Amino acid sequence: MRAVLRTQLGGIGRRPARLLLTGLAVLVVSYVVYATVLAQEITTRSLLNGLSGTPAAVDLVVGEGAVTGKDLAAIGKLPGVAETAGRTEAGGQLGNEFLQVTGDSGTGPLALSRLSSGRLPTGTGEIAVTTRTAERLALPVGTRAEVAFRFDEQGKPIEPVPLTVVGVVTAAADHGFQAYAPQPAVAAMTGTDDLLQIDVRLAPGADREAVRDRIEALIAASGVKTEDQPRVAYGSDVRLDEARAKAEEVDEVFLVIAMFVAIAVIAAGLVAASTFRIVFAQRMRQLALLRAVGAGRGALRWSLAAEGALTGLVAGTAGVLLALGTGHALPPLVAAFGPRIASPGLPVAAALGTVLLAVFITTVAVLAPAFSAARVSPLEALRGAAVTGSRRDIGGLRWAFGVLLVLAAGTLAGYVLTHLPARDAKDYDPAVNLFAVVASGGVAFLALIALGPVLVGPVLAALGAPIRRSGAVGRLAAGGVGGAPRRAAAVSVVVALGVTLIAGTLVGGASIRMLAERESASSAPADYELTAQDSERLIPASVAEQLRGRPELTNVAPYRRLQVGFPGSGSPLDVNDLAVNAVPRLRSLDVTTGSLGDLGPGRMVISGYAADVTGLKTGDQVTLNREGRSVRLTVAAQLPDSAPLGSAAVLDPSDLTKLGAGSEYAGLLADATGSGERGRADGRTALIQAAAKTGGRWAVEVLADQRDELDTALTILLAIALGLIGLTVLIAVVGVGTTTALSVVERARESGLLRAVGMSRGGLRLMLTTESALYGVIGAAIGLLLGVPYAWLAVRALGVNAPLTLPVGQLALVFAILVLLTAAAGVLPARKAAKVSPVVALGTE
Repeated sequence: MRAVLRTQLGGIGRRPARLLLTGLAVLVVSYVVYATVLAQEITTRSLLNGLSGTPAAVDLVVGEGAVTGKDLAAIGKLPGVAETAGRTEAGGQLGNEFLQVTGDSGTGPLALSRLSSGRLPTGTGEIAVTTRTAERLALPVGTRAEVAFRFDEQGKPIEPVPLTVVGVVTAAADHGFQAYAPQPAVAAMTGTDDLLQIDVRLAPGADREAVRDRIEALIAASGVKTEDQPRVAYGSDVRLDEARAKAEEVDEVFLVIAMFVAIAVIAAGLVAASTFRIVFAQRMRQLALLRAVGAGRGALRWSLAAEGALTGLVAGTAGVLLALGTGHALPPLVAAFGPRIASPGLPVAAALGTVLLAVFITTVAVLAPAFSAARVSPLEALRGAAVTGSRRDIGGLRWAFGVLLVLAAGTLAGYVLTHLPARDAKDYDPAVNLFAVVASGGVAFLALIALGPVLVGPVLAALGAPIRRSGAVGRLAAGGVGGAPRRAAAVSVVVALGVTLIAGTLVGGASIRMLAERESASSAPADYELTAQDSERLIPASVAEQLRGRPELTNVAPYRRLQVGFPGSGSPLDVNDLAVNAVPRLRSLDVTTGSLGDLGPGRMVISGYAADVTGLKTGDQVTLNREGRSVRLTVAAQLPDSAPLGSAAVLDPSDLTKLGAGSEYAGLLADATGSGERGRADGRTALIQAAAKTGGRWAVEVLADQRDELDTALTILLAIALGLIGLTVLIAVVGVGTTTALSVVERARESGLLRAVGMSRGGLRLMLTTESALYGVIGAAIGLLLGVPYAWLAVRALGVNAPLTLPVGQLALVFAILVLLTAAAGVLPARKAAKVSPVVALGTE
């Protein structure tokens, strides 16, 4: 056995490139696994460094108790203390807006903000605002405004403080209502010396424990009650506590990432198994000679398994080193563009685990090919290797197992179909159905692995016809793929896995996005909403007309609201008379029954809540009443959830007038004419100018921000999912390139014969590249056939009434990109094959 092992390892030493080529997919997945670990380290450390709210330079924090400016001054004089910063906040009313002023110097290692333009505030009455605050609240440098920080018992502002904006700063978070000023200035605004906490930075060489003891002694001697005394904590602990929630969210995100990485690991295993099978088939003559000189099947089997383990060790180590280099090169590279991120360090345990994972993948992947190669008798192996990959049969046992898997996948899918929830079903738990969908998809993929070789022919016959008709090169390429169905299936299955996941994500994402648009059409149907704060200062019709004339606004739609009595409801329900056709986004509202177009005089649209409370349904007639007035209406349509603006129903304006609504409006909706942040800011300014005439009794809300947050969240999630699925696609493309490269070696005599009978180098390159593209065609087609139905099933199983949305253009683009990528993977091997002369190729064994 040792002699056989030395022979195999000696072959690796003579051809190290073959080892790297065999383990290329494992190298990629090792890089991805360890890079994911490093990314998690970078993200967690960056959260602690930049997003915890407490600067990294803070050594001690005094807080969670009664802390004042007097304590701040006393602590600053203690031996070993280099710098202190008092943290305080003041919330004020700026016209009709909220402004939060935070105490911060803006300079030094304890600063929370950094100057961007203008200058830092130095005295009482000066503030610096964040970039978004300057835009949203119209507070550029030089603006003077009055802000109320104190209010009477009725909530009315008293003694507004005149403030001047002297600078614009950047901060860790910018919500559009933040300002900064020195701590004494904030104390003057609020009239109180109380602090939230005191941050302490120690002098170089100071003993942290000794300084902490001095601060605790100072607090004990201050005369404050024991239960009110603040505690002294280490800055690192406070930062960890503040970032814990975000770190936990990061951990949850990386759990999802781990699932996709696991899929990539499985794909790498499949590619590695296919590669080993091809390599061993090419070396049948060598293996036969070893058997002929006395090597036993067991010795041969374990020597091949050892070769696989060595491949994993080399590929895993290379992947880890590449990931480590990338991880440590990333922080300085990112810092060159502005943001600063933490270094990942050196997670040794994770590195060793990644290398062991690579060894495990290749060892498992090599077992089946090794056992298969070791079973071949010397005489059969000496006949040649060309026939090994071209076997078309899969054996009766594999056929039976594959059919059994298909039946199991169909049974699980049938269970989901028969247990789908009715529309707007109550108390529906989607967990069981979603688990069944995932299980069915996994079993279907196993069936695809088992039956892949017999599916290659029909799929190739259906999709390869245009290539066959293109000429002799096309026929040879299709024959090369169809002539080795096992090899084609092994590679195409991995491509199919990637395309299935991508197609499912695209279809599911498009369907959920459509659902989100429908739901946001009800809660945020326009960019802005101007509302009256009390019934004494409603919005006159003349103001609505003036706003219609403002060039910054479009689609201005005023509405009135009333509390109206419904039969069956114990309390009045809110209704409005918003013109649904005047608000473009309301056209995408989802309707349970009826049609929004039927809304008109004598007809109303009710919400799902109103239908539940009153028992009304589409077509029913009902009498609504308010303060002795009544009107009889027919239900024209029912919505699944709330009606626009959160109302129970939408009526025609004439019917609301009959119930006593006056001529003034409770609010109005409007869209920005311009695009982007500038257009949104201009439209908001136009509404604020209208609201300012009432002394702050009209409120302006930017509804578009809600839509943006949701759309951004969906876009980020979809991008992350596609990026992670891209790992599987990358490994599939690597598999195609590896298979084509090994196929070039395996079919060297065939290539030489084709060149000898007149095929040009360009023709041979085109044939081999077309073969690679056909792997992508087969895999992408199977992937789409699996991905779209399972995505539809998963969306239905969620029970959220999301419509099936097929992004046909995106799916076609995915198909085209996969074909191009797999074709590109075969370019280099094809060029290498074309360079070999016919005489040399024909002499190859």
